[in-house]
Amino acid sequence: MEGGFREKVPSLQTFDFETVTVDAQGNINNRSNRQAKYFAQDLGNGVTLEIVQIPGGKFLMGSPAGEKERQSDEGPQHPVTVPGFFMGKYEVTQAQYQAIMGNNPSEFKGEKRPVEKVSWNDAVEFCKRLSQKTGRTYRLPSEAEWEYAARAGTTTPFYFGETITTDLANYDGTKTYASGPKGQYRQQTTNVGSFPPNAFGLYDMHGLVWEWCQDDWHDNYQGTPTDGSAWLTSGSTNVQKLLRGGSWSIDPGNCRSAVRVGNYPDLRDDDLGFRVVCVVA
Repeated sequence: MEGGFREKVPSLQTFDFETVTVDAQGNINNRSNRQAKYFAQDLGNGVTLEIVQIPGGKFLMGSPAGEKERQSDEGPQHPVTVPGFFMGKYEVTQAQYQAIMGNNPSEFKGEKRPVEKVSWNDAVEFCKRLSQKTGRTYRLPSEAEWEYAARAGTTTPFYFGETITTDLANYDGTKTYASGPKGQYRQQTTNVGSFPPNAFGLYDMHGLVWEWCQDDWHDNYQGTPTDGSAWLTSGSTNVQKLLRGGSWSIDPGNCRSAVRVGNYPDLRDDDLGFRVVCVVA
């Protein structure tokens, strides 16, 4: 809400978590204990939404020319400076969606599973109602914020390293990436937070469900903003919107940090969800 009221930073709590990295074959070769700050937004009836503080910084957005399975829309790589922000620790769950919207459209039911079968329009409406309920401004992340948050300081295809395994994320494990192994294909969602987080304390940025972003779809990064803001096409109607992160139903190459997909804002499918950003001063 540019120029509008922004609530001061709420009182923050600290949580501890462990991150992992893997070698080229997908074996865990390092574990690290970390901390991040967050606040819990009360949605009523015992349902809360955990929002993590993401530190500002600069990163290279997009993928390098040599990255396996790289697509042309992932370039050119370019530096982006992202101001600090607050982002959902998890994708929005079915319990959280139900608390705000009064319904649960999901195919794979479970209070702690991510809500899916939500369109971009549905996700925007959720943010609007959540903002009205809480007095804080919630919105979808910009594409730059999303990738910056997913990478959490890494430059590899995944925040775990050069490859990924189904012990680390929910995707179609019958397919492999680089020298990584085959694994499970669960064929449905799992509870949020079932796999190790990244260095910012965010869970499920690879796989589980695709996440809607604010931005309009563009074929590449020529002319993209470099300040972390959303790239919107002035005056366009029925333009495609951005999805990030891959899903339970997709191959691991499409779960990379740099992968971007466009689709129409009224599309609903059982692998489409979202997470929120909270705007605070």
